Amino acid sequence: MKGLKEIALGTMLLVTLLTNTNISYAQEMELPMQGYNIPNLPIPDDGEYAIIAKEEKPLIAIDAGHQAKGNLEKEPIGPGATTKKTKVTYGTEGNTTGLAEFELTLTVAQKLEQELLGRGYEVYMIRDSHDVDISNAERAQMANEAHADVFIRIHANSFEKSYVSGAMTVCQTASNPYNSFLYEQSRSLSTYVLDEMVAATGCKKRKVWETDTMTGINWSQVPVTIVEMGFMSNPTEDKLMATEDYQKKMAEGMANGIDKYFLSIKEEEKIEMTE
Repeated sequence: MKGLKEIALGTMLLVTLLTNTNISYAQEMELPMQGYNIPNLPIPDDGEYAIIAKEEKPLIAIDAGHQAKGNLEKEPIGPGATTKKTKVTYGTEGNTTGLAEFELTLTVAQKLEQELLGRGYEVYMIRDSHDVDISNAERAQMANEAHADVFIRIHANSFEKSYVSGAMTVCQTASNPYNSFLYEQSRSLSTYVLDEMVAATGCKKRKVWETDTMTGINWSQVPVTIVEMGFMSNPTEDKLMATEDYQKKMAEGMANGIDKYFLSIKEEEKIEMTE
């Protein structure tokens, strides 16, 4: 018997060992994210074998922000926090279209879901309807429990000055007291998603806002970003975001950003393997 001494593959893989063409011997195993030493995996001597590695696409958790009825009860902004915020609000609405934010976010979330499924990703939707009561902390915990690889929270902005426009993303700071270990990944995810959404839509690029005030970020145990798609208080942006064509562009841009985020992880892993 031979032994498979080392496999160094960059993402979650399902490895199947086959002998000859009649699959007289096969073994499957799930491997973690880094390189691996597997000294005791036997391979028969009676023929050639192949290692067939099937990459498992990441699981994307998508949270369509807000809901039809807000819940004004309070919850801790992070695990063990004494500071509390409202569990979940109704959100804003278009000052021209009258479209509710909770309706817009779910529409775009569902478009992003279909876009990602078409690219081979797995998708976990935090909500699929408006008639829910899920707090911001609970939404993050749902993504955690689903073992999502990233958590995308979709929102829209509003401001008292109607000329303000543009898209932004939000992540935690490097000193976040609840999940600072995710800062670099969340920052990277936020940057890629923002850049690609701006490229897809042509909207104004604002910034990646780093803050530790967001309950849904603080409770997350996976890389997370809030996507503020645009300002519903801006008449032009409000009308654009209400159109199916622009919604599709926003979803495609987010998906492109997610693609680039995971591609960057693979590139980093390749560099680590050669060092």
